[in-house]
Amino acid sequence: MCGILAVLGVGDVSLAKRSRIIELSRRLRHRGPDWSGIHSFEDCYLAHQRLAIVDPTSGDQPLYNEDKTVVVTVNGEIYNHEELKAKLKSHQFQTGSDCEVIAYLYEEYGEEFVDMLDGMFSFVLLDTRDKSFIAARDAIGICPLYMGWGLDGSVWFSSEMKALSDDCERFISFPPGHLYSSKTGGLRRWYNPPWFSESIPSTPYDPLLIRESFEKAVIKRLMTDVPFGVLLSGGLDSSLVASVVSRHLAETKVVRQWGNQLHTFCIGLKGSPDLKAAKEVADYLGTVHHELHFTVQEGIDALEEVIYHIETYDVTTIRASTPMFLMSRKIKSLGVKMVLSGEGSDEIFGGYLYFHKAPNKKELHEETCRKIKALHLYDCLRANKGTSAWGLEARVPFLDKSFINVAMDLDPECKMIRRDIGRIEKWVLRNAFDDEEKPYLPKHILYRQKEQFSDGVGYSWIDGLKDHANAHVYHLLFVKPFISC
Repeated sequence: MCGILAVLGVGDVSLAKRSRIIELSRRLRHRGPDWSGIHSFEDCYLAHQRLAIVDPTSGDQPLYNEDKTVVVTVNGEIYNHEELKAKLKSHQFQTGSDCEVIAYLYEEYGEEFVDMLDGMFSFVLLDTRDKSFIAARDAIGICPLYMGWGLDGSVWFSSEMKALSDDCERFISFPPGHLYSSKTGGLRRWYNPPWFSESIPSTPYDPLLIRESFEKAVIKRLMTDVPFGVLLSGGLDSSLVASVVSRHLAETKVVRQWGNQLHTFCIGLKGSPDLKAAKEVADYLGTVHHELHFTVQEGIDALEEVIYHIETYDVTTIRASTPMFLMSRKIKSLGVKMVLSGEGSDEIFGGYLYFHKAPNKKELHEETCRKIKALHLYDCLRANKGTSAWGLEARVPFLDKSFINVAMDLDPECKMIRRDIGRIEKWVLRNAFDDEEKPYLPKHILYRQKEQFSDGVGYSWIDGLKDHANAHVYHLLFVKPFISC
């Protein structure tokens, strides 16, 4: 994961202004500690803080077309870049970066190329030939992006709010699946999948299609030139990710850094449910497992820093982000730069326990749609910023565009929780991987009931936060007298 900052149409083109933009870009260096770059053209600046995952030696940014008239700064991974390069044979690529295709796709297809990208991304592209620019964010909002406006009329884009807050008159969260064009002066949606409509899908359940689609989503995310692992909580979603990766590594003959044995990571308070379940899954899959511990006090001590990095005061997000933040620091210390994680499954398949109350398939489908559209405000934000705080990249195969289309095209009747016929939450996913001949997971793990991440790390983590809040916040609200105006 990288950090991008673009400032376009500034009123001041002095050396002091360039220095200020470099200073603001440094606020994003935790996202990309490997290299820094900046390109300036007249009153436009594109800056980049790089985390090198693919092509560490030559993929520094900003990236260019052949004559450097098109400049792009990108945060993300383009998984189908080799396929796209095959369509761009007339161009001479300068690096091995997966993101370089963006400049050439723009040259060939104009602003409408974004839907061709398969991956997670946020980027800003400047066409110096007419000083036009575009900015875009991936379909679900896995990669963060913010847009701001300066008092001098300048337009700003950044991976995090902290690079905008002091210099912009106002700023917004850039909506997922959208593109901003300076030529039209507004945002437009580029991602319009069938499930966005109000009609209820009716495709029959095909467990093999679900399985194959998910395996493809996982395997394409193993595109890396650096050591990687899987965040393994022991729950269904992360366990399936680990199982698919482990199988793929065992079958492939490609020699990877750390060898072909998967490394898995779990964090929790000592004796927590996740630690126990994750170890069982790791033993079953034969992974090199790293069990990490933290205390309630260590979590409380990290809260201020966690809030600084994830940039939200949402209580549930902060609670879940804290152990991920602490775990990411330890993972990075081991030399790992990329991990796969299980976010998104509960939203797609109706996995939260309150889905038991869904009265019918129409309301269940509408609720899953609503949850997916809001992921960028919660779980995507947590997974991205919690790991990026330490220069670690998280990839989320459940949020693969193709997989989402398959899963959301299902008749939602099969997602309904029906205890009377043995259907628990996420039955369609569990059943798809229930292989008697070559099991992906032990049965009791495959059918383990949902635990929230912040619960699974240890129930006393929530209790400890409540006690801390009661001791340090409660008296401010109810003991200290109010001052009336």
